[in-house]
Amino acid sequence: NGKLLEPYVDTLIGEISAVGELIEEKKLRPRAFYMGGGTPTSLPPYLLERVLRASDKWISLCTESTVEAGRPDTITEEKLAIMRSAGITRLSINPQTAHDETLKTIGRAHTARQTVDAYALARAAGFAHINMDLIAGLPGETLGMFMQTLDFARSLSPESLTIHTLSIKRASLLHLWEAKLPEGVLAESMVRAGAEAARGMGLRPYYLYRQKNTAGNQENVGYALPGHECLYNVDMMEETASVMALG
Repeated sequence: NGKLLEPYVDTLIGEISAVGELIEEKKLRPRAFYMGGGTPTSLPPYLLERVLRASDKWISLCTESTVEAGRPDTITEEKLAIMRSAGITRLSINPQTAHDETLKTIGRAHTARQTVDAYALARAAGFAHINMDLIAGLPGETLGMFMQTLDFARSLSPESLTIHTLSIKRASLLHLWEAKLPEGVLAESMVRAGAEAARGMGLRPYYLYRQKNTAGNQENVGYALPGHECLYNVDMMEETASVMALG
């Protein structure tokens, strides 16, 4: 019912302040800010603004600043304006699939139409770098359906695109529902189709990682237009930078 959101944000802002003191004490310089993983845009506007204002000093020093606006149904004109005002330069808006029936199956509340609307709002707000996440191997999807999703992605022209392979986590609803991973050959075909589609959009692969229990033991690959590679993702994959984790 949301009653824990405000005390959570109060505590998070206290942590932002304490970690900020640590950054100054150790003479560190932040280079990438990433708010997400979860969906921060599920916060009401005034709480989203409070967190970003508390982070303002560090955002202003960063080369890149990202907010995961992953669920299109949480994106509003007001929240986009708040993020732009705070200096956020990169958004992640993630349809996962272009098929509404699949979204219902996996428990997502948004529709493909809401993804289109969210992209239009973000462009109108001035965001010039939007990332999109897709998932290969979702329950019931065929290669043809995944190809339609790739066409959907192409129509929205994201500056970066991540093709994830379905991995059923033990804490997920799909695990609770005893969903099965697709055949490895199908997952492989989808991942290959994703690579070809990304190439056709002018996107180049720039990071890769694997998870346990993925369909066909396939990987997750990030693609981007030249000059739009996500610095935070590179740092996480290369493990060459310190990460100050809050929340």
